[in-house]
Parts: sequence; structure tokens; C-alpha cells
Amino acid sequence: MKIKDIFETKKTVISLEVFPPKIDSPVETIFKTLDQLKDINPDFISVTYGAGGKAKDRTVEIASKIKNEYHIESLAHLTCISATKKQIKESFEEMRVNNIENILAMRGDIPEDPDFDFPNPLQYEHASDLIKEVKAEGDFSIGAACYPEGHVDCESKVKDVKYLKQKVEMGAEFLITQLFFDNELFYRFMDEIDLAGINLPVSAGILPVLNKNQIIRITKLAGCAIPPKFQRILNRYEDNPEALKEAGEAYAIEQIIDLMAWGVRGIHLYTMNKPDTAKRIIGNIENIRKLQG
Repeated sequence: MKIKDIFETKKTVISLEVFPPKIDSPVETIFKTLDQLKDINPDFISVTYGAGGKAKDRTVEIASKIKNEYHIESLAHLTCISATKKQIKESFEEMRVNNIENILAMRGDIPEDPDFDFPNPLQYEHASDLIKEVKAEGDFSIGAACYPEGHVDCESKVKDVKYLKQKVEMGAEFLITQLFFDNELFYRFMDEIDLAGINLPVSAGILPVLNKNQIIRITKLAGCAIPPKFQRILNRYEDNPEALKEAGEAYAIEQIIDLMAWGVRGIHLYTMNKPDTAKRIIGNIENIRKLQG
């Protein structure tokens, strides 16, 4: 089923995100995670693209397993900055063969390896270039990423919304946000895109913080603001791993409850391949979820 159609039939779409295991780890490790995540009964599960494309083959393999064996709709991430037109066409065909109907089309991170062999000249520069190509294929429902606080590489929020508008014009059908910790910033973002004439369903990306190193890495890579309430939690529990994990899960639950009360179209939980945490979080909104079904 195409995800754009899921949004049309449900008041609040609940989705999860997993990532492929490292290339030197057996792919079966993710299947143990999926065995537990399936009990949450998500509306779809997305599978990220390996950094620098290193685990890209596993993305389709895992998305296929989710769709064809677990019978849960899957969303395969696809990035283009380091790809050729031929490679992207091959990805489309591989997805068709595996009955994958949904693509999250993104530019992708610039590989850190200074010796990485980019196409010369680059064949894709922006996510909108890829979205246009996916749209032309005609077989896929297209998701795009959006950034409530602005993309770290973009010079201004105004330009960021402008680029998002281009993604929509090229064919994006639903949006998934980067993680954020301040719901008020998300609500402000929703007002901004509404003024820009963007009225696609938006899933709010929520990441439960489970350890101190995680928050350091996240804020560095994504540039997320830490609201005072969350900073107090970090200050108080950062040296007690179990307490911080418990507090991080509770904060994510509170975020989700507030978002659903506001009327968000979707919740996208970044599971970090931690099924127990995901199950506790979604389990704590079980009755709210029934009301929003």
C-alpha cells in the first residue's frame, strides 16, 4: 500500500525507523529487532540508507523483508549525492522486483572519506532532482525530509522552506521531519510551511535520548536546540545511564502525547534499533492511539 493512501485513511499515522547493521555484521541481527517491532503494529517501517551507500543493498533487502514477510508497509530510503543515473535506475528496478512501493528521496550526507569516488560531474545535487526522477517512474509513493529548525547546511530558514516547496513541486507526497526536542519549534515550522502553501501530511520525527554520547552526537550533526526542560534532565541524569534512559523515554512519550493532542498527522519514531524502548514508548500511548486511529 502506498503511504500517501495510509495518510488518507488514518487520523494519526504511527511509523518506526530502523537502520541496516554495519556492513561487517550479519544482516540477520536486524531481523531479531523486527521480530519485536512488529508487535507494535506500526503503519509503516522505514529503512535508512547506509552511510556513503555502503549498506545500500541491505536497505532494499530489509525493506523487502518488512513488506513481504512481516506484512507491514515499508519505506526505503534512497540518497543521490554520490549516485549515477544508472545506479538510481537500478535501485528503482530492484525495489519493483521486491514489491516496494514507497521511497524516501533524499540528497544524503556527503561521505567523509576524502577519497570517495563521486561521479564527475555530479549527476544529482539536490533531493528535488531525485524526487523529480522518482515521480517520472510513476510507481512509487514519494516521501521527503523536512527540517523544523532548518537544515544545518542551509543558510536560512526562509531558503530551507523554499527548497522544501521545490521538493513538493517535484512530486513529494508526504514529509518526515528531522528529530527535534522542542515541540513549539515544530508548531512554528508548521505555520511557516502553511504560509508557503505546503499542505502535505507531516510526520514528526521523535528520538528518545538514551545516553549522554548520543545527545552530543545528535546536536553536533543535526544542530537541534535543547529546550531548558530537556537540558535540566540531561544535567541531572547524564552520569546515571539507567536514570537517563528512563527519563529520555519519558520525555519522548510526553512529546508524542502533546503532538497528538495538537493534531499531528504522523509520529515517526527513530528506534535506533532498540525494540524494547520503542515498545515501551508506543505502549504508553496505546489508548491515545486508539482514539487517533
